[in-house]
Amino acid sequence: MKPFLRQQLARYADRLGELEFLLSRQDIMSDMAQFLVLSREHTDVAAVASRWLRYQQREADLAGAQEMLKDAADDAEMLAMAQEEIDAANAELAQLEAELQRMLLPKDPDDARPAFVEIRAGTGGDESALFAADLARMYLRYCDRKGWKHEVMSESASELGGYKELVLRIEGDNVYGALKFESGGHRVQRVPVTETQGRIHTSAATVAVMAEPDEAEAIKINPSDLRIDTYRASGAGGQHINKTDSAVRITHLPTGIVAECQDGRSQHSNKAQALKVLTARIQEKDRSERAAKESAERKSLVGSGDRSDRIRTYNFPQGRLTDHRINLTLYKLLTIMEGDLDDVVNALQAHEAAEQLAALELNS
Repeated sequence: MKPFLRQQLARYADRLGELEFLLSRQDIMSDMAQFLVLSREHTDVAAVASRWLRYQQREADLAGAQEMLKDAADDAEMLAMAQEEIDAANAELAQLEAELQRMLLPKDPDDARPAFVEIRAGTGGDESALFAADLARMYLRYCDRKGWKHEVMSESASELGGYKELVLRIEGDNVYGALKFESGGHRVQRVPVTETQGRIHTSAATVAVMAEPDEAEAIKINPSDLRIDTYRASGAGGQHINKTDSAVRITHLPTGIVAECQDGRSQHSNKAQALKVLTARIQEKDRSERAAKESAERKSLVGSGDRSDRIRTYNFPQGRLTDHRINLTLYKLLTIMEGDLDDVVNALQAHEAAEQLAALELNS
């Protein structure tokens, strides 16, 4: 284990003692807000400290087994026992080190939140809209595999059955943490259904993933900064559709950001949903601007969310998916398009963890 990791873990052991002392104080116990904050920190720190203690125990076991190996040169049974203990200790130490590295990484508090996923057709005309629909289907299949709930917030369909724009809300375990890497430009290379001569075309769509703001922490929007328009909904939706001006479009005048919703049956529910999307878009814009100021290298980071970046290519003739940010190439495009995204998501998360660990070592 690297020395900087040992230093970090030693601090956790020291902090655990401090927290146990603080939580035993009468003035802390009588202040419920402070007590809860310290209790949550104690839970997190204790989890790291206990794994670190186990790591140290197994290091001691390994050292003992190695001494036994030296002393048992002529005893075959002792040699076998010592070697077995060495192998077991090394295997557990590797597992514990990987766990401890993950536990030391900074956590994004938004990872556990629901997410809005916006998919927009880009260059390529009708083929781009059809590709946007394919991406939407891929994400919805992935949601089904993960047991996540999803709903359509707004949609603008194209004539051939694709989407000019689609906004989904997805809720479940660690939704934003998994999907945040999808933000960016997605390029497809294939023979379009509109192509009569079998030529391969390239078109694109963009995806933006935003964490649904926590109501307690969401930015406050001045109602006077909003323009709210109602209009008649279109598309599927039952007999109520087209009979009332239930669809809502909200424009944030200072930024020009727009959100709309027509999926609900009432103007009131559509307004509430559109306001949620609008808040998420404004918050994501604010987050992106702050991140850009804090890091000149932001564009190179996984999940930067810069829609102008081409993050991924879907090559259908070769059955190949390539994620350009981490040089990942998988020859299982058809199964990925059916929602089997785990290999992609896991690789991106591992890359982010490696970046965070490198930054942690640099700043230690």
